Amino acid sequence: MNGALSLTLGPALGAPALRLLAATCRVRYAEGEAGARWRAGTPFIFATWHSRILLLPALYRGRRLRVLISRSRDGEMVAKLCARFNLDVVRGSSSRGGAEALRLLARALAEGTSVVVVPDGPRGPREIAKPGIIALASLTGAAIVPVAVAASSEWRLRSWDGFRVPRPFARCVVRFGEPLAVGRQADADARERARKTLESALATVSSAADLEAAA
Repeated sequence: MNGALSLTLGPALGAPALRLLAATCRVRYAEGEAGARWRAGTPFIFATWHSRILLLPALYRGRRLRVLISRSRDGEMVAKLCARFNLDVVRGSSSRGGAEALRLLARALAEGTSVVVVPDGPRGPREIAKPGIIALASLTGAAIVPVAVAASSEWRLRSWDGFRVPRPFARCVVRFGEPLAVGRQADADARERARKTLESALATVSSAADLEAAA
């Protein structure tokens, strides 16, 4: 399959398959207070590890969300897939287009739209948060909400992130953690502490979601 064809057919075939997979799964939403505040109109920066993103476009399709996706070739396919679930996309990463992406995400938050950032994407290191998400939180004053998706049964790919693919008919959990605020005047040391706190919070919420899905 040539490049242009794969970019076209990948999302076209992937979106129905993802919808079907999500429809077979028994999903529990454990969104807590952060979820209630989001639905009431508070804009958040949602953060999740790259390995756990697969079901999210289908589970939150059509919501008022803007998703940060890299400008890589793989990112192009993911962007087209998100579009099929009526999710807005901002293109950029730490290596390409980061400053422009930061500006567009900040504008979305100022307009009341929550954003989704994968802090270890698009190529890792695995479960190490890059500083851009902390800079966005400090710039805008929006809190970061850690998010994890877990499944009772899944495949794990031999990719850099150990990408997780829930098996059909699995029990799944979507869990939100407590919002993490970063001060607008945070200096470099405070931002680094916030970055490490985010990593710890994502580890905690991921472990909790795994245990709940397996129960």
